[in-house]
Amino acid sequence: MPPVAQEGNCLIYRGSNFLKQRLVLSCLSGKPVKITQIRAEDEGAPGLREYEISLIRLLDKLTNGTKIELNPAGTSVMFSPGLLHGGHLEHDCCVQRGIGYYLDALIALGPFCKMPLKCQLRGVTNSNDSPSVDHVKGAALSLLKRYLLVDEGLELRVVRRGVAPLGGGEVLFTCPVRKSLRAIQLQEPGMVKRIRGTVYACKVSPAMANRTVESAKGCMLKFLPDVYIYTDQNRGKMSGNSPGFGICLLAETTDGVCFAADCISNTREESDTPSIPEDLGREAAMRLLDEIYRGGCCDSAYQWLAALFMALGQKHVSKFLTGALSTYTVHFLQHLRDFFSVTFKLENPEIDEDDEDDVRGAQKVLMTCVGIGYTNVSKRVL
Repeated sequence: MPPVAQEGNCLIYRGSNFLKQRLVLSCLSGKPVKITQIRAEDEGAPGLREYEISLIRLLDKLTNGTKIELNPAGTSVMFSPGLLHGGHLEHDCCVQRGIGYYLDALIALGPFCKMPLKCQLRGVTNSNDSPSVDHVKGAALSLLKRYLLVDEGLELRVVRRGVAPLGGGEVLFTCPVRKSLRAIQLQEPGMVKRIRGTVYACKVSPAMANRTVESAKGCMLKFLPDVYIYTDQNRGKMSGNSPGFGICLLAETTDGVCFAADCISNTREESDTPSIPEDLGREAAMRLLDEIYRGGCCDSAYQWLAALFMALGQKHVSKFLTGALSTYTVHFLQHLRDFFSVTFKLENPEIDEDDEDDVRGAQKVLMTCVGIGYTNVSKRVL
């Protein structure tokens, strides 16, 4: 949705959709953003949700000089970003969303901070409504490495697991800073060479994890011999505050592209029927096959991240091949135009019918843009 109006440098939007996109781009561009009518018609609970307020607090900790104004009902927020500072942060994430929801913002902002980022996040490590920590580690960090060139200091470590609804997990995310990002041209995804996975079990029988592994492996071995899924059994304090189990599968290609898929057991609030490990393993395998079918040079959950780093890269042409664009990515491209005046050329690459290797997977999209040459003004000159 385009901005409703613009007052000087300030962009004005309506509604709660894509709040995170707008706040992240506001921090990067330095443009204030005002968002009005946030769930104004929701009589039961109008205004910002607790997890959105938690995200705003995290961005406040990450920056210096940010001004935030909320109206009493919480249906309007004025966000004036300060300078990205970084450094050592600790944050208790709201358990209504997984830690992946907050990590997305940190991954987008981390390279442009003044100090290298070292962030401890506590909350739900694996949930249905956000990418799991394993998903972020596999898909998002592998993409970020391509733009950073040297990945020294880039790490995401699971200290403790904690599943929904009560969480109790903890992760440590470190990210180096860069003066600028390089422009890249990535048009060859390569062939899938191996599949790796993690099955975790918190406060449930270890047999649940083993049954999930067998089911997922049974599906994957039909396509590829190199499949290895390891189990992460958690007991006591290391297992968080809620029982549950889940799986994250990762497919790696010959060109270093990663596709990921998650599946997690139901909580009592979501469903009265307990999850069956065999169904969970099969569901995760099918989701991964769907991601591989979509194809492209990144996971569908992180197309927006590729678009962001293309737009902020050096003043050269960047090209990136993805699968069909998700709705989230389409709106992100519109927001990039609002905040940075960057437009993308989107085209479907021609398929050579004679080349058997080309006729695989779904229709692809080739994104092309010229970077704005964004430089990290906060980075200290050593």
